[in-house]
Amino acid sequence: MLPGIIRAALWGMSMPQILRLLMKRPRIVYIAATDGRYGGAMAVGDGTRGVGASQLCLDIKTPVTEWISQLKAFKPGIVIGYPSAIKILAQLMENGEVSLEAERVISCGEPLGISLRTYLEKIFQTQVVNFYGSSESLVLGVETNPKDGMLLFDDMNVIEVENGVMYLTCLYNYVQPLIRYRLSDRLTLKAPEGGELPFTRAVGLLGRNEDVLWFEDGRGNREFLHPLAIEGFCIEGLKDYQFRQTTKDTFEMFAETEHGASKEKIRQEMLQQMREILSEKKLDFVQFYVNFVNEILPDIRTGKKPLISASTEPSAALARAFGECRESRQPEELPV
Repeated sequence: MLPGIIRAALWGMSMPQILRLLMKRPRIVYIAATDGRYGGAMAVGDGTRGVGASQLCLDIKTPVTEWISQLKAFKPGIVIGYPSAIKILAQLMENGEVSLEAERVISCGEPLGISLRTYLEKIFQTQVVNFYGSSESLVLGVETNPKDGMLLFDDMNVIEVENGVMYLTCLYNYVQPLIRYRLSDRLTLKAPEGGELPFTRAVGLLGRNEDVLWFEDGRGNREFLHPLAIEGFCIEGLKDYQFRQTTKDTFEMFAETEHGASKEKIRQEMLQQMREILSEKKLDFVQFYVNFVNEILPDIRTGKKPLISASTEPSAALARAFGECRESRQPEELPV
C-alpha cells in the first residue's frame, strides 16, 4: 500500500525531479482528521518515514490560531489533506497570515470539485494531485487533470462496475481480504487507450450514493442529481459549495465566493446554467435557491465537508470559526 501511495503522491514527476525532492528531506504537513486510528493519517505517517521526510499533523478540529503558529515554525513544502482543510490553509495564505512555498499539494478524503481545484492551484501556484481512495483500499487511483479523468491502479485493485454498482477486490490486503466488495461509489469505467499507462480510467462522477439528491414530481416519477455535476461549468469566483434538499422538488445551495467576486453575477450564472442541467436530467419541475455564506467548513464530528448537508442550517460546522453571512433573497423559481 505504501509504494502505491508514494507513487500517487509523486505522480507526473520525472525521476530526476523525484530524486531532487527526496534529497531535500521534504517537510510534509498533513491536514485532516488525525485524532484517531484513521487509515489516511497512519499511511501518511508511515510513508513520510519511508522516504526520510519530516511531518506535521494538523487536526481539522484544532483552532486556526494553532495552525498558524505551527505552520510558521515548520515551514512545510508538501501539503496533504482533505480539500476542505487545504482550502482553509489557502485562505490563510491569501490573507497573509501564513506564507509557504508548496512544491506539491495532494488532495484526498473528499471529492475535489473543479472550482475548488482552480482556487487551490491559483493560491499555491502548483498543480493539485487528487487521490482516489476509500477505507477498504487507500490506493484506488490518482488524478492530475480533470479532463483526463481518474487513473485507477489496476495493479493493486480490481474495480468492476455492473449495472451501476461498483465492486472492489483489493489485491494487496492479505490480512483482511476483500473480494468483490460492494462500494456505494458511482463511476463509469473507460478501458486503457494504449501508451505508457495501461490503467483503466474513471470518467464518471466519483461520489457516494449518499451524495445524490433524489427528486420526485407530482406524478411520482423520481430522478437524481449529483452535486458534482454543477462543477461542470466552473463559474469564475465560485470557491466552494454545499447542497441541502428542502423538499421532494426543491433544494438550495450554500455558495462561498472568492474575495471581491460579484455575488449577483455568480448567482445569475448559476441559475441559468443549472436550468440547463436540470432540463437535461428532466428535472424542470425542481426549484433551486442560492444562499451566499461567508465560509463553508467541515463537519466538526467527521472532519470532512459533506456535499449534502442534512442539517436545517448550511452544514453543522458552517462558519463555526469564520462566522456566517447569508444573503437573504426571495426564492428563484426555475421554469415549471
